[in-house]
Amino acid sequence: MDSQNSSNSKLLQDKVVIVTGAGGGVGRAVAIEAARQGAAVVINDLGVNLGGEASGQSPADAVVGEIEAAGGRAVANGDSVADWDAAQRMVATAVEKFGRIDAVVNSAGILRDSIFHKLEPRDFESVLKVHLYGAFNMSRAAAAHFREQGGGALVHMTSTAGLIGSVGQANYAAAKMGIVGLSRSISMDMARFKVRSNCIAPHAFSRMIESVPGLSPEEQEKYLERRRQTTRADQIAPLAAFLCSEAAQEVTGQIFGARGNEVYLYSQPRPIRTLHRSEGWTPQSLAEMLVPAWGSSFTPAERTKNVFGWDAI
Repeated sequence: MDSQNSSNSKLLQDKVVIVTGAGGGVGRAVAIEAARQGAAVVINDLGVNLGGEASGQSPADAVVGEIEAAGGRAVANGDSVADWDAAQRMVATAVEKFGRIDAVVNSAGILRDSIFHKLEPRDFESVLKVHLYGAFNMSRAAAAHFREQGGGALVHMTSTAGLIGSVGQANYAAAKMGIVGLSRSISMDMARFKVRSNCIAPHAFSRMIESVPGLSPEEQEKYLERRRQTTRADQIAPLAAFLCSEAAQEVTGQIFGARGNEVYLYSQPRPIRTLHRSEGWTPQSLAEMLVPAWGSSFTPAERTKNVFGWDAI
């Protein structure tokens, strides 16, 4: 038997993991990897399109079938993470079906892209509801169980759209940066109960990146073809599975990235420059001194493709 598949090397043996948005893309890959590592998995997916509208499909059932065919344990769930009561039901399903809950991977998401001056309030709210409220609802629903059993793990999918920048995605970027703050706070509040909370900013070809704002059709096709070949959802899954496991028991409050065969750690905001004026500041003195002193240290208005200027390894 391959050492990766031996019971001794399965990092999530006898654990129970909920993966939201697990009907496709990154969520599906994470769910399959969690099952491969020995976990029983709750496969949550609404079966909606990228905009959040019902599609009439049941991708969660298909993923459950795939996991069970490989000898794993899984159950499908079609609740919405944006709904508080539904999140409670989802965690209850895990406990009733498998006896406990050890980790939640918040991967569910929708897109309502729009250039900012045309962004509708309903599209801002709907994206925050799924991404940010969804991460809160699921994490909060699991928190009581984690506290009682003295441990647990939360893994949240953030995005370079927020960490770095993106055109036409103010709602998505705001939600994804909100998740970073949420995760950091959870890691501090729940540390006494040995609960860990971390973020992953994934680079993987999936439905979520099939429409990239700011590119011409030719640029779009070249970009997508390159992403199909070099960044896959299954390359994100091992990092998520590791963060759900006891092997990561000392890792919390961090932001990771996964891109192709690369894994990296993001910095987090800290002061980088200071100015002192003994007599205090006026708007005029700031205008005279601030930009000349700090201008070279300002973070430029870059997009992800500007920061990651090399092809995925």
